[in-house]
Amino acid sequence: MKVREKIDGLRRLMASNGLAAYVVPGNDPHASEYMASHWFEMQWISGFNGEAGTVVVTMDRALLWTDSRYYLQAGIELQDSGIELMRESDIDCPSVIDWLSENIDGVVGVNPEMFSVNSFREFRSELKSIDLIKPLWTEDRPSIPQDKLYPYSADFAGESVESKLARMRGILESKVKNQEAKEWALIISALDEIAWLLNIRGNDVEFNPVVISYVVLEKDKCTLFVDEAKIDSPARNYLDFNNIDIRPYEAVFEYIHGLRGTVFYDGARVNEALYEAIPEACKKVGITSPILIDKAKKNAVELEGERIAMRQDAVALTRFFKWLEEEAFAEGKTRTEWELMEKLHEFRAMGENFVEESFGTIAGYRGNGAIVHYAATPDKCAVVKPEGMLLLDSGGQYLDGTTDITRTVWLGGRIPQQAKLDYTYVLKGHIALARARFPRGTRGNQLDAFAKQYMWEAGITFGHGTGHGVGHFLCCHEGPQNVRTDNNPMPLEIGHIVSDEPGIYRTDKWGIRTENLITVIPAARTKTATTEDEWLAFETLTLCFYDTSLIEMSLMTEDEIDWINAYHVRVYKEVAPLLNDEEKAYLAYKCQAIEI
Repeated sequence: MKVREKIDGLRRLMASNGLAAYVVPGNDPHASEYMASHWFEMQWISGFNGEAGTVVVTMDRALLWTDSRYYLQAGIELQDSGIELMRESDIDCPSVIDWLSENIDGVVGVNPEMFSVNSFREFRSELKSIDLIKPLWTEDRPSIPQDKLYPYSADFAGESVESKLARMRGILESKVKNQEAKEWALIISALDEIAWLLNIRGNDVEFNPVVISYVVLEKDKCTLFVDEAKIDSPARNYLDFNNIDIRPYEAVFEYIHGLRGTVFYDGARVNEALYEAIPEACKKVGITSPILIDKAKKNAVELEGERIAMRQDAVALTRFFKWLEEEAFAEGKTRTEWELMEKLHEFRAMGENFVEESFGTIAGYRGNGAIVHYAATPDKCAVVKPEGMLLLDSGGQYLDGTTDITRTVWLGGRIPQQAKLDYTYVLKGHIALARARFPRGTRGNQLDAFAKQYMWEAGITFGHGTGHGVGHFLCCHEGPQNVRTDNNPMPLEIGHIVSDEPGIYRTDKWGIRTENLITVIPAARTKTATTEDEWLAFETLTLCFYDTSLIEMSLMTEDEIDWINAYHVRVYKEVAPLLNDEEKAYLAYKCQAIEI
């Protein structure tokens, strides 16, 4: 069916159920950012393939809300669909909830499995819990993945399942106020939290080594709700050894309905359908998941694994950029963005303990680089020539850790002065955040302006976050920590990993972004400190040279140049031992010192 036909079909179902509007969010039952294609309901109904969006259908209108990362993409993909684009990052754009409240007089339909408890509570309209996409999407809907789960060794995780379960139980025991209520349970639905807690991994979601499942953790047992087809003999033996009970995936609702005592849930991650399954007699307690908090603070083994993964990633990137400069365009050849993506994958796949990419590589040539989440396909991608700007955002999933890096490079020809200015504003902000010192208790939003100050002075800004949390052989995007304008109450703590990725995007010209992963560490004490507060700083984990040909040196300070030179010395020292002689010579050239 075409988009208009799908919307007409949805309207017929709405009419038969007495609905004035129906909301289709870009979510799955696990509050995942990246989802199995079985739950691509928003994409299916709209034809918009961005990762974030919400569709609202009324009897006479259809609208899609998405943020500024996807404005260009949505504008293209929604053509001839009859769906209006709502630019939710714009100040004057009403939220979905406000729009419904102001424009709809009647019942609004939602699938409660697709809304977290918190988001469900935000609606001010009269709601009806009903799934109208399931009876409509009957042809070609992908099934829920059945890939096998596998144990993730404590040698990589740095902690046993037994230790993690004991610590979580201790945290939850302390939260049970009424000591007479001896029974308690925690509902866990976030896939990366389940993977971390049980030291399991899987292949159910592209780029994210997670297992589609639920967990209910109780005082005396832990139950994993997962399709039996996903468990082979080694996995079963592993789960049995760790005293983890196994029940069918869909049995979670019936199981929750039989709980007693206190039931803990994270309202930002547990879906409304699970919440509604909790018996009325239970005491329902909303908390921030203690797993989310602990998972974000990487232990020493995880951090060392990240450093190992970064060296493997750096080898792949060095080989790729050497190929790009010396071979890709030999004898007048042209390449496509897709070919560049495939070549980078080829180099990454050579790395020890490489599993897959950590997200779909963004190879944005010229104007395509200005589309923040641009996605080339084999039959829809630009031809790349040895001239102009290339933005390359990529990452790898290694058993040792997860990487995410963006480099912007000039492929040849005269560099426009505006391009050099833009690149330098971005680089200066990138360095400023990497060099930041801050007292314990500082939040990411308090540091956000470090990365934006120079482009702000030039009257430029960008709409995406400056930094997101990163998992350890888990999701490339994780919380609760981040660096962005929005107020986030979670302070940055030792062991947190965040990205450092300011950018400038000029429609139809270029996109420029520079991204490293950085981790929070104790800062060295200084003689001029005025308080006894504990100070923190960042260690840069990513190892890859910058394109210094794009730097406008007149804007750089001596300290910034010294920082780049020191970084390049470190890159060469850590990566060169893993390269052959020709690759070493290339890396030495790219890392040569900038003369002041």
